[in-house]
Amino acid sequence: MMTTATRLELEGEVTQGLGEGSRFTAIDWVVAEFRQKLGFIPWPGTFNLRMRGGAWDWARAHLRAATGIAITPRDGFCAAKCFGVSIAGHLTGAVVFPEMPDYPDDKFEIVAPLPIRETLGLQDGDLVNLRLDLFHSARDGAAAA
Repeated sequence: MMTTATRLELEGEVTQGLGEGSRFTAIDWVVAEFRQKLGFIPWPGTFNLRMRGGAWDWARAHLRAATGIAITPRDGFCAAKCFGVSIAGHLTGAVVFPEMPDYPDDKFEIVAPLPIRETLGLQDGDLVNLRLDLFHSARDGAAAA
């Protein structure tokens, strides 16, 4: 893992999600929040990674403490914060951290304007390099590279 004051470099393992991301990313207010705050309309669904190890534990603590980009919920939904992310050096998007007490510590969900798994030809178990920007919005670079 490499880190600077504003960036974290991590590696995660591609994994299946629960299938709830595609419903959530299609809700009108969610699309509007992402478009306004992240600079893109999310592809339906999330790209899921499993994160492990000491580097992830350290990074997770820093991400929890960082402000991020607030996603303001509507009634009945939880708040979330996002950070701009570069995936495998090819695509940009945002990692979404729902503010839920039971959210798994090893779960890493990314939204992007393209289907990441298909675009990069990734399968479950593949390792992916990530670069997170702790202080700049995904809007600053929200396009496929």
